[in-house]
Amino acid sequence: MDKIRTLIIEDETPAREILKHYLRDYPEIDVIAECADGFTGLKTITEMKPDLVFLDIQMPRLTGFEMIEVMTERPVIIFTTAYDQFAIKAFEMNAIDYLLKPYPKQRLRSAIMKAKDKLGRILPEGQDSPLKLIEKLPQKEEPINRIVVRKGNSISLIPVDQLRYLEAEDDYVMIHHSGGKALKQQPMKYFEENLPPSDFFRIHRSFIVKVSEIKRIEPYGKDNHVAVLHAGEKLPVSRSGYKHLKEGLNF
Repeated sequence: MDKIRTLIIEDETPAREILKHYLRDYPEIDVIAECADGFTGLKTITEMKPDLVFLDIQMPRLTGFEMIEVMTERPVIIFTTAYDQFAIKAFEMNAIDYLLKPYPKQRLRSAIMKAKDKLGRILPEGQDSPLKLIEKLPQKEEPINRIVVRKGNSISLIPVDQLRYLEAEDDYVMIHHSGGKALKQQPMKYFEENLPPSDFFRIHRSFIVKVSEIKRIEPYGKDNHVAVLHAGEKLPVSRSGYKHLKEGLNF
């Protein structure tokens, strides 16, 4: 088979050097570039379209998880991380493999064999691409504090404290925030489970709202309600959503 065009995305120089040293034993691996942060990594993936990416998880500016959320290409991913609670629990069944630092040469060999096997086949119909990996992440132990969105080649990070409400739109979620709005391909369930539960409530199957944005709750027809926001929007509140609000806010 042709050489495997490989990209290394790792913020620590010694870790990149060690990996490149190990990869010299594999003439089929062609390291075409290396990046020290997630933003540069995304740009390089888009431009160079590598076959294989060694991806760190904890990086400045943009984490490996956040990269996967907005990744549009489909390289094979091998995670390299010092945090077993991320790679092992979250990606063992989704990314092709993970390498827990410090990893021995034999462990790297096993990961490369898996990557070669994967790249030797056409991706089966329905096989998860990196863009879909994030949907299978287990619930985080701590709530998220920012949301990464992509529009064309532009990447934006929206702090959670700037969110106003989220609105389901088919397979997407429209994120309404203090600076405007942004569309993201991610299920509402992910946000329901990962936004700070004391600050955000799912008031309807199509709406999650920040509690501090609610001005009042009004009746709407028989047994129905709407949440009137400070900015004037009126969002439907389902029966279960109203019950959830009452229990959470003690009114």
